[in-house]
Amino acid sequence: MTLATTTTDANRFTSLPAGQSSGSALYWGVSDILTITKRNLIRYVRTPEALFFSTVQPIMFVLLFRYVFSGAIKLGGTLPTGKHLPYVDFLMAGIFAQSVSFGGIGTAVGLAEDLQSGLVERFRALPMARSAVLAGRTLADLLRNVFVIAVMTAMGALVGFDFPTGALPFLAATALVLLFAYALLWGFAVIGLSASNSETAQVMAFPILFPLLFASPAFVPIADMPGWLRVFAVHQPLGVLIDATRALMIGGPTAGYVVQTLAWTAGMLLVLVPIAVWRYRRSV
Repeated sequence: MTLATTTTDANRFTSLPAGQSSGSALYWGVSDILTITKRNLIRYVRTPEALFFSTVQPIMFVLLFRYVFSGAIKLGGTLPTGKHLPYVDFLMAGIFAQSVSFGGIGTAVGLAEDLQSGLVERFRALPMARSAVLAGRTLADLLRNVFVIAVMTAMGALVGFDFPTGALPFLAATALVLLFAYALLWGFAVIGLSASNSETAQVMAFPILFPLLFASPAFVPIADMPGWLRVFAVHQPLGVLIDATRALMIGGPTAGYVVQTLAWTAGMLLVLVPIAVWRYRRSV
């Protein structure tokens, strides 16, 4: 009886056994994804220092730019209330983008470690959906980003961010950041599956992130950048996300930036998910 049950389970995602519907296969696929998600979340709980230090970095950036660089960075513009735009209000959109971007490196490192340790091969030997490893990993890291965004929100409030447009636009901004972050996580999954080890995965991620983050409107106005760099900063994906998030958080033209961000998000998912799945199949 045990052998028959094992055989049936092993065939769940290769060919549907007689009497098993596609809905049943979908149920087990979702169940497997949630199981892998839970496994990764438990790892975070058991290694709280990793989550702690991944949260400390954006907190340090908030304090550094708020109290060290803000006096040297001159802003124009006003808030919808007519008040001069404080630097901390300008800063928070960039901090949110930075937090989810650098946090995604953990996805690359984690997948590289799982490959290197042989854990992915053991997952493959189990009667589970092939999509569960990648989908579970990215979903767990998305939930980690929810926690980081909550911490950054509290930190912003402590240093003077007063939610100029109110709660609903701010929640819409955070939802947009998390949606974009989920698409970005699949890119980090590709890096993790392409790297020979976790150290290489980390090294591979930084040269991609640094130009996108710092050649953007994250921390300084782009008006004084060279023309060619300004064009890049405005149209690259993180730059578009930051402009959309900032418009929702502090006011200003919003619809165009939000539509561009959603377009980038959809495009990244359409491109990166198949590449990640392909790399996963080749890696194991």
